[in-house]
Amino acid sequence: MESTRGQRTTDRPVVQARGLCRTFKVGEEEVRVLQGVDLDLTAGESVAIMGRSGSGKSTLLHLLGLLDRPDEGTLEIEGRETTLLSRSERCRTRNREVGFVFQFYHLLPELDALHNAVLPRMIDVGPGRWARESGAAFKEAKSLLTDLGLEERLSHRPGQLSGGERQRVALARALVSRPSMLLCDEPTGNLDESTSEVIANQLFRLAREHGLTVVLVTHDALLAEQADRTLVLQQGVLTRPVKPLEWL
Repeated sequence: MESTRGQRTTDRPVVQARGLCRTFKVGEEEVRVLQGVDLDLTAGESVAIMGRSGSGKSTLLHLLGLLDRPDEGTLEIEGRETTLLSRSERCRTRNREVGFVFQFYHLLPELDALHNAVLPRMIDVGPGRWARESGAAFKEAKSLLTDLGLEERLSHRPGQLSGGERQRVALARALVSRPSMLLCDEPTGNLDESTSEVIANQLFRLAREHGLTVVLVTHDALLAEQADRTLVLQQGVLTRPVKPLEWL
């Protein structure tokens, strides 16, 4: 079958979530954060998810990224039901199909930019194949970092980089395994306004070029407006916004 990655094929489902529920215990009380989330995402589509703090946006992102399991509901990624997968199968699927960009970068401080970016490929390939495939992996990571304007910063560690540069390294790391979906949790929330605009433009540009499905959690209405559509998480379910986005 011919690969569709790198193409905008909006009729191909990447994610199909039905009735996702998640409850947490806080002291003696059980708090049901998600109460039946339905979500369909197609290849190449970008969706912004907004909502008040504590509404469950990050919880939903963790479910979509297989970092957590729902208490109820089903989640298909690229046609594969994931809720009953074993831990190793979930890790493998997550590493190959999902790229993550977080607010606080989560780079390893002892590694330089190039090695931080290549890390997901190293984990996916494993020690047995790394000797054969490391050259191609480093070439891909270097290409992404160069495209993001970091060609002169490849050997710099996170502590030697600005916030915007760290987020660009994190973006390259998210893309190096060529995932089908990119999950972004407040990707500009730790940056100033001008740097946020640069990162947002680069994020959406690379997503288009790589044919990625993007799920973006944000409080930034201007960032959300760049997505193909915006949904609001309220009372545990996703709805279309009915008020100006600034109120969030």
